[in-house]
Amino acid sequence: MSGLAMPKPDAETLRRRAEIAADMRIIVPGEGVVDAANEMRAFESDGLTAYRQLPLVVVLPETVAQVSRVLKYCSDRNIRVVPRGSGTSLSGGALPLEDAVLLVMSRFNRILAIDYPNRIVVAQPGVTNLGITTAVEQEGFYYAPDPSSQIACSIGGNVAENSGGVHCLKYGLTANNVLGIEMVLMNGEVVRLGGSHLDQEGYDLLGVMTGSEGLLGVVTEVTVRILKKPETARALLIGFPTSEEGGQCVADIIGAGIIPGGMEMMDRPAIHAAEDFVHAGYPLDVEALLIVELDGPGVEVDHLIGLVEAIAYRNGSTTCRISQSEQERLTFWAGRKAAFPAVGRISPDYYCMDGTIPRKELPRVLAGMRDLSEKYGLGVANVFHAGDGNLHPLILYDANVPGELDKAESFGADILRLCVEVGGVLTGEHGVGVEKRDLMPEMFNQVDLDQQMRVKCAFDPNHLLNPGKVFPQLRRCAELGRMHVHRGEVAFPDIPRF
Repeated sequence: MSGLAMPKPDAETLRRRAEIAADMRIIVPGEGVVDAANEMRAFESDGLTAYRQLPLVVVLPETVAQVSRVLKYCSDRNIRVVPRGSGTSLSGGALPLEDAVLLVMSRFNRILAIDYPNRIVVAQPGVTNLGITTAVEQEGFYYAPDPSSQIACSIGGNVAENSGGVHCLKYGLTANNVLGIEMVLMNGEVVRLGGSHLDQEGYDLLGVMTGSEGLLGVVTEVTVRILKKPETARALLIGFPTSEEGGQCVADIIGAGIIPGGMEMMDRPAIHAAEDFVHAGYPLDVEALLIVELDGPGVEVDHLIGLVEAIAYRNGSTTCRISQSEQERLTFWAGRKAAFPAVGRISPDYYCMDGTIPRKELPRVLAGMRDLSEKYGLGVANVFHAGDGNLHPLILYDANVPGELDKAESFGADILRLCVEVGGVLTGEHGVGVEKRDLMPEMFNQVDLDQQMRVKCAFDPNHLLNPGKVFPQLRRCAELGRMHVHRGEVAFPDIPRF
């Protein structure tokens, strides 16, 4: 797995592999356990395919009781567990471990309830993101968060990563659209957080779980809010001679008090790749392409289109197309939604990054990425959620060329350092996983990391759930309580100690 350091496998667990697989078959009978090496290859990586590792055994439960029994069995025997949804994570969050049970939730694939009057859907975690919208669209409803992988990614995985998508600017991330979950703790206990009501009582544990990347518990049920489809939705396709002008247009649109349903940008390499792949009619003589979608009542949308068009031309736009039909609007988005596979056609491999910056820093960061591209001798194509500053640089490389993966990783790390330097953060929606794990100290000091680790310890004191992810150093919970003595003096000596 490249040079990635992961927790040292437990020799006793590896020795008992056959016994563990047999016990798993008792808990999950039928075809719910996979332990043949060639059959486990399908699970050896997630969307971050640069890193691969066969798990100890793959378990596919179908009931909450089975999940509970699997986790309690592993807890009692000190066996690590890696939860997995559809495996579309782009940060290595579902990367297996050699000595860990890979708990795959794909068989939890049913929608349990649809409540139109209260505008909620209750779904099992293996239901796809798009599957929720498909289930309610005949009544004019939809589920707002829409990652590019929405046709495949699971709603449980969306909760784990706090996924977003092109419409998160106006309608929020997963955290803003999840009302409740059922989850199983590492000790096998089944708990519920939130529900079908707007706000939960007490501490916001639902907020803690959303984006927890499989480190705190395994989600077995999700309650989400659904929205009524807007009366009108139209999109503008706006081209600019430079990315800086496009970035300034984004800032001016938001500054004018306009909140589009979605606002995405692509640079020249991404534009050409997407157009060759989808034939969406994108202009090929521009350096930056902005897609702005406006939704709501028809009169309001028409008014806002005029405002956005004027802002675009003030910022040097050389082309501006406005969708005249629903099909044309969908065509505008088709290229953006297919940008990742499209870039895969122009490069043997690419490394998809994910960082977030203040919108006003967009021109500076894009210029910095161009400098880094020259430094490392690797191309980069940019597609990003321009409205909320969530960048997705795609670093182009060839894994068959010795050293290119290492260069791509270093290039990506420098991009994320640049994001933090300008006041941004390491991730927007892909999570930390293993990809950004060792960069966490760029953003957090040791006190910050220790506090986050204490939350982990409260849910999973033995660090059996998804170890080696998010935190740059694997430690026992007991180590967090140690008193540090330096030259005979403790920190803050004036504080009473008992």
